[in-house]
Amino acid sequence: MVLSKKEEQILKSIVVASENDPNKPEFPPDNPKFPATPTYKIKVLGFSNVWLKDESYNPTGTHKDRMAWEIIVTYRDFLLAKKRGQIKGKLPVMSIISSGSAAVAIQTQLRKYNLPNLKVLVDVNINPNILKFMKKIKCDIYETNLSKKPFHWNEILTLTHNHDGFDITSSEALDPTTRFYDWLSYEIINSSPDYCFIPFGTGNLFENVLNINKKEVSTEIHDLRFRGKLNILRRCNFFGATTNNPNSKADKLYSPHLPFVHFDE
Repeated sequence: MVLSKKEEQILKSIVVASENDPNKPEFPPDNPKFPATPTYKIKVLGFSNVWLKDESYNPTGTHKDRMAWEIIVTYRDFLLAKKRGQIKGKLPVMSIISSGSAAVAIQTQLRKYNLPNLKVLVDVNINPNILKFMKKIKCDIYETNLSKKPFHWNEILTLTHNHDGFDITSSEALDPTTRFYDWLSYEIINSSPDYCFIPFGTGNLFENVLNINKKEVSTEIHDLRFRGKLNILRRCNFFGATTNNPNSKADKLYSPHLPFVHFDE
């Protein structure tokens, strides 16, 4: 099937250097490098060897930028499938529940590559400044009371008027547990920590790090990106940090309901 001129331009603009070659990293898209962000020593009272993985160096200042890039790669896959005649019609629109970080990261990339705007389901009590910014970058916003109950993917699509699209809040079709943060996971475990403290929002990042670590300590054939010390990583303690306090300063870690309930378990 022939792509439109616009679709051909989008396809050519999405360049994935490699899936796992550390000499040809894919992120960040404008200046790929591995590791993509720095890790440096910080002072913590009572401890002598604490290091911080600083994801604020990413395009919108959050690790969600890595997820956003994978969404762009997904659109590249759609375009390639359409070119092969496997799918027809317009590119699908994505929907997501977000308190801000993921939506801003994803929409920033969607605009850059001239892809369909993101449909975002937000809580009625969302910070008005965050809401204003999401509207400024052309997110399609829909408000509801997210504290009522957990929402199924088809409810999210209905509430965002996106029946023919994809919900990426809890979609396992995109393989979020091994793909969204695979490069970041290698950057983390290559430090060979004894203890690793990870923010647990949706659980995606936590799951990715655990899955990558499990894979590398259980095989004799390692990924090209792996540089860790197996004897240390087999004993590493992984902690997921979250909160059940809606007034917490860690506001991006609080959610009345998690979309990945089985991951939480």
